[in-house]
Amino acid sequence: MLTPGKEGYFNSGRWMLLAMLWLLHGALLLGVDSLWARPLLLSHFGLFLLWQPLWRGERRVGRGGIAFIALTAAAAMFWLNWWTVAFWLTGLFGLVGARVFVFRDRWTRLLYLSVMAYLLAMLLLWVVPNLFAAQSMIEVGRILTGYVLPLLLLLMAVVPVSNEPVKSIQTVDFVYSLLLFMLLTLVVLGSLAFMTLGHLEYLDALLRTLFLIGLVLLALGGLWNPRFGFSGLQVMFSRYLLNVGTPFESWLTQLADAAQREPDAAAYLRRAVALLADFPWLSGLSWQSPDGVGQLGEFSAYAVVVQEAELRLTVYAKRSLNPTVLLHIHLLAQLIGYFYQAKQREQSLRDITRLQAVYETGSRLTHDLKNMLQALHSLTAIAQSRGERAQQLLQQQLPLLTQRIELTLNKLKQPQVDSETTQLALSSWWDTLRLRNPHQAIEWRAPVHLQDKKIPAALFDCVIDNLLDNALKKRQSEPDITITVEIQPEPLRLTVCDSGTPMPENIVTNLLRNIVASESGLGVGLYQASRWAEQLGYRLTLAGNQRGRVCFELRDGNGVKGRGAKERRNLDS
Repeated sequence: MLTPGKEGYFNSGRWMLLAMLWLLHGALLLGVDSLWARPLLLSHFGLFLLWQPLWRGERRVGRGGIAFIALTAAAAMFWLNWWTVAFWLTGLFGLVGARVFVFRDRWTRLLYLSVMAYLLAMLLLWVVPNLFAAQSMIEVGRILTGYVLPLLLLLMAVVPVSNEPVKSIQTVDFVYSLLLFMLLTLVVLGSLAFMTLGHLEYLDALLRTLFLIGLVLLALGGLWNPRFGFSGLQVMFSRYLLNVGTPFESWLTQLADAAQREPDAAAYLRRAVALLADFPWLSGLSWQSPDGVGQLGEFSAYAVVVQEAELRLTVYAKRSLNPTVLLHIHLLAQLIGYFYQAKQREQSLRDITRLQAVYETGSRLTHDLKNMLQALHSLTAIAQSRGERAQQLLQQQLPLLTQRIELTLNKLKQPQVDSETTQLALSSWWDTLRLRNPHQAIEWRAPVHLQDKKIPAALFDCVIDNLLDNALKKRQSEPDITITVEIQPEPLRLTVCDSGTPMPENIVTNLLRNIVASESGLGVGLYQASRWAEQLGYRLTLAGNQRGRVCFELRDGNGVKGRGAKERRNLDS
């Protein structure tokens, strides 16, 4: 049995089709009363079962299928006559004709058109004359069947065809096949009607039938795609198949427009229900949703309830609805429900975004306040020592603290002001940072001449305050560690290192990516600083986590791409 997935399937199927036609030709040329007709037709039927495009050839046939095939073949052989042969040829014509336009190759189409021409000629010029006992056409048909049609079969064998995909080979349009079968049946029965009622010869009856059918097809073709104002049968037929009495496409367009224009879920639901209430076969609607309840129109005894998630929609019709319209109503209600849920999720995302913005702004301000309170606490401790050095430190630090308090108050008054991205020269920021921390045992490293490169001062202050605060807290439990702050202008890099113990692995995994639960305070401030740095085009990373060297680094985002592998090696070591 042939396997469709193999490369030469179509060429093998072509030879099988030709062998099937040769067996059919021999049986019909001998006549249904011949002793050899039944064996030849049985062989023809077996090849047809292998060639047929309705089921794949590798499928295993069950006992029921075998019994059905055997009974069908036995019945056909027992009642074999010209009527049976005519019915079989008409079915073959419809099956082959439904596959002509499936293939893209021009020669393959020509092959199937030749098969259709052969079947049509065999039916109308040989089988039907024998069926109607038209002796004048039987002699002509014998010549055509014995000499002309075999030449057509030989020409089919030399037609160059290409392999087609398996899906194309197994495709049959049932509607086309049925239409061709009915059309050819109409030709045969129309010829019989003209011969019986008009007492005409077969050839005259056949020509009259073909002429009338051609006129009907020409008229239907003009009505199917008209050019003089009439919308055409094609539009009416498509509308009948798609709409079930409703302007479905227009309604979907209006529903999508409502989903785009309405600001919230409640407004969209009212608009969508109003669109649904425009259908003439509805008398009213009512709905229940998390946004409230409502109703439109009048209630009736013919109610249909549709539940879609949290939306409950009740449709009241003017008369009893058939099953097709009920299915249509459920489809429309589901579409409204899906759009409604999408609007609810959209509104929830907007709320979450607002809350996240409030949270991030509040978190930054909280850390600013915390850092200022720590600075104020240090200044208070300095003020309690009545020395000349203490007075100098107070005079240096109080103006800086006042400036930071003013910036924080401005953020509280106008959160959207771009004060967070205020640009400051790198050298000025570095000098101010050292003036803020003269009493801390910190090693400062910087080039002799810093460039006047502009940096977002608020971001750098937030990062350095969090990193220094964490390092100083670690010094309380490990007094001997050293803290180093280094700045490099090209590429811009700010590094804070300490010589203490490394952080635990469970903290390193989520550090800078999420809020970390830690008694020492690590996590929230660094997470917010990292998020803020990403928003402004910088990146805060853990550059090293070994004993004696725990380093955090803030650098320009453009210079980070090549350092990923090195940072991972440092963390692993």
